Amino acid sequence: MKIIRAAKAGFCFGVKRAINMAENTDGTSVIASLGPLIHNRQVVESLAKQGIKVVNYVEEVNPDQTIIIRSHGVGPDVYAKLTGRGVTVVDATCPFVQKAQHLAAESAKNGRVVVVGDKNHPEVTGILGWAGEQAIPVENIEQARDLPYYSFLTVLAQTTQKKEDFWEIVKELRKHTDQLTVHNTICNATHERQDAARELAGKVEVMIVAGGRDSANSRKLAAICAEKAKTYLIETAAELQQIWFIGVKTAGLTAGASTPDWIIEEVYNKMTEIIADEAIAIEEKGIKEDFNMAGWDKDFQKIYRGAVVTGNVVKMTSEEVFVNIGWKSEGLIDLKELSSSPVTNPAEIVSVGDEVTAVVLRVSNEEGYVVLSKRRVGETDAINRLAELAESKEEISALVTEVVKGGLLVNVGVRGFVPASQVQLGYTEDLSGFVGQTLRLRVLEFNPTKRKVILSQKVILAEEREQKRAQLLESLKEGDVVKGIARRLTNFGVFVDLGGIDGLLHISEMSYSRISHPSELVNAEDEIEVQILKIDAENGRISLGLKQLKPSPWTFVAEKYPVGALINGKVVRIASFGAFVQLEDGVDALIHISQLANRHVAKVEEVVKVGDIICAKVIECNPEEKRISLSIRQAAEEAASEADAEAMAQQTETPEMTIGDALTLNN
Repeated sequence: MKIIRAAKAGFCFGVKRAINMAENTDGTSVIASLGPLIHNRQVVESLAKQGIKVVNYVEEVNPDQTIIIRSHGVGPDVYAKLTGRGVTVVDATCPFVQKAQHLAAESAKNGRVVVVGDKNHPEVTGILGWAGEQAIPVENIEQARDLPYYSFLTVLAQTTQKKEDFWEIVKELRKHTDQLTVHNTICNATHERQDAARELAGKVEVMIVAGGRDSANSRKLAAICAEKAKTYLIETAAELQQIWFIGVKTAGLTAGASTPDWIIEEVYNKMTEIIADEAIAIEEKGIKEDFNMAGWDKDFQKIYRGAVVTGNVVKMTSEEVFVNIGWKSEGLIDLKELSSSPVTNPAEIVSVGDEVTAVVLRVSNEEGYVVLSKRRVGETDAINRLAELAESKEEISALVTEVVKGGLLVNVGVRGFVPASQVQLGYTEDLSGFVGQTLRLRVLEFNPTKRKVILSQKVILAEEREQKRAQLLESLKEGDVVKGIARRLTNFGVFVDLGGIDGLLHISEMSYSRISHPSELVNAEDEIEVQILKIDAENGRISLGLKQLKPSPWTFVAEKYPVGALINGKVVRIASFGAFVQLEDGVDALIHISQLANRHVAKVEEVVKVGDIICAKVIECNPEEKRISLSIRQAAEEAASEADAEAMAQQTETPEMTIGDALTLNN
């Protein structure tokens, strides 16, 4: 077997810097790191022997201590707490993480910040702290799709994020805002290690990834390698198993950014030893076999730990199955080694006479039986199949066996986990109804080393919904009048389900008159009729209108409010340049400040206030531009002119002569 090392592996700059800073810290005071300095148990234990212990909470820190901020960084609140306790702080935050923190803090001044990464990872937790209370963690494309619409968004990434996943999420976020600022904060060293690991995995049959299981970087490396080759994530050389390399001609070795060189060397040396020992060791507990010494045993199956053998069931008890494997002794399969699913009786799985294939766990137990496992052969086949499914994204079916905290367990040859958020499109509080059902699933995450399989039915349903959305989008046209269900009300409008795709009914398109909230006209789950105003096929957006289905109140304003007419109206708004008067629903007119009185008016409130009923003269009516201008001054002047004219007329009129007046005049 040939062993090939990845071109880039082991400590990155940020981790190496943090280790050096810790080791060079003045030892006159008690030194501790806030949380494990890096995600590698062996390195943390080595530092502990040097006097650098770990504290997990600020409350544990004493004023006489020197606290090292680990390479993942922390939020501003942690710095404030440490300062308040009067401790000495050595900041070993990786410079690339610091850059992401500063960008998050600056971006938060302009709007919401999206951080792509594991929200529970300490680096992401710290960046979210700098990004403010409204920051949004997004772990995968499904969470990005569930985001509402925002006016402004800024997106940045956990430094160890896979670049393919990051840019896929960026593409999705463009559908949720008109203005997206993108900061690619993925570390170049992470790029290089991931690319080197991916390239090597494509050339070998087995990949070994050396790194801490708590390290997101190491787990991502393992996931990348698993797309190309059978992959095992280990922390130390002691975890290597000879069975992994049987029949393997080429094996690859890489390591996470938190893995020191000495661990990498130990793993490499151990792999070299396995090559030398691969053809040895058929002896266990005093039983020695020599396949060339006698003809009577030349037809025996070779029995050694890890060997795969075939035989027929010859006997069963309530707890065990005995198999004739053509060996000096029978093989024994314990109940728990029959299947990956819970078994209460062997008869549920096999019968006497059945041929079974199993892997050798022990050459001989205390009674001399060869200890076998049928379950592990099935799991090996299942793991190989799951590795293919993880790459092909092919749909599979699996039976739900159990409800556990956070989701469902399914049988996919090994135990698979479906998180509650991945069962279906909507949230389901009670999952018990799914037990015994068969789900349509796709592999989301597969770690053969940990036998970790995470699956999703939601992604399949979401894709089908997207296909339906695309078909519906093609069938709709601007100007169409359609029916839909008001699903979600916000301050800026209503999201209407048109039968598989949501359209936005903006508050400004709901009524010709001003409303303060959509609930004044529409309730959630109401069926409403709307008109399609605009279709943005590229981004999957549909703009809807409600008021367009009603006659515009501006249609007849020219006849109702001709220039020169005196009208009455209610003051509804005041601006610095004038007052707006409501003539009817959807029709407001403006009285400019210069038309409020026949004197200089410094503030509109000197003459009118909101709620006043006024009489004014129409001095302009322009229905096309939806503009009507009024004048209180001209109305007052006109009224004064009419009053003056009437008074003058009364003064110049000749009084009527009475009979008495005539008699007096004649005399």
